[in-house]
Amino acid sequence: MTLAERDVEESHPAVGADGEKECEATWQEDGGDGESICESFRLLQIDAGCDSPKDLPVRKEKWCSRNVWRKHRHWERTVTAKKEKRKQEKERRRANRAEDKGAAPQHSKRTAKAMSRERLLAAREAGPRLCVDLSVSSHMTEKETSRLAAQIRRLYGSNKKAEKPFWICLSGFVPGSRIYEECFRMNDGFSRYLVDTAPESYLDLFPLETIVYLTPDSENVLQEVHPHKVYVLGGLVDESIQKKLSWREARERSVQTARLPIAEHMVKSANTKNYHSETLAINQVFDVLVTYYETRSWPEALKAGVPPGKGYVLREPAE
Repeated sequence: MTLAERDVEESHPAVGADGEKECEATWQEDGGDGESICESFRLLQIDAGCDSPKDLPVRKEKWCSRNVWRKHRHWERTVTAKKEKRKQEKERRRANRAEDKGAAPQHSKRTAKAMSRERLLAAREAGPRLCVDLSVSSHMTEKETSRLAAQIRRLYGSNKKAEKPFWICLSGFVPGSRIYEECFRMNDGFSRYLVDTAPESYLDLFPLETIVYLTPDSENVLQEVHPHKVYVLGGLVDESIQKKLSWREARERSVQTARLPIAEHMVKSANTKNYHSETLAINQVFDVLVTYYETRSWPEALKAGVPPGKGYVLREPAE
């Protein structure tokens, strides 16, 4: 055995007879070049029995380094801990919702939808009515009309969730008009809304003595919400520059008007813009009405419907 062959055997005792012959042949063909010997050793070690890290997920039955397994175990523990944390957070939110609702039982979506439908149909027979007068929507810009359509969606959503809902009517809802097109474009499932729609004026739909037109310009304060009254909201948005438009039209038609008791239960708050307004979006006015109808508390109703951005806060209770 030559000196080079003895070095090969001592350095790589795992190489068999066939591998030794192949190594010797390669060394002789290359004229005893040392680099060729090293290349032969590298080739002989390819199938030594260790997979590369990227092959570990596919061929787990083969050996891999302890460091790779340690990282894999750490990853598994991390995933398990995150799943457990999400589960605990979900249970905590469910418990909080139950506590906020007086430990009311949780219903499935299908059951809740059916219950909401029953409440709405009951309001159609015996509940108060809220009518959105869309005949004034022609005075608005395209942007304002889109905002009004979004407010109608939010109003309907609040009514579905209410324990004592109103029955909603959209008057002046003329097919082909801008607000008509926007309601169907922006509100998914609008055709399935449980509301009445009519192209006629609210004056042609309801008796005059039952109508109360809500406008912040009225001198009359709304004291009570009656189930046999029809409360009309002008279909205008905050950006409209038509001041007192709905109030003038109601006065011309001898319709009773009223305003929310904001000044009676709220005071102006200090803010950087020195901004104060009693003009609310139609969905905000409805939130006040529906909350009062359920609680019979104006402070609670105004707190629910009047956003802080309007510059008003509730009065401090008298000691």
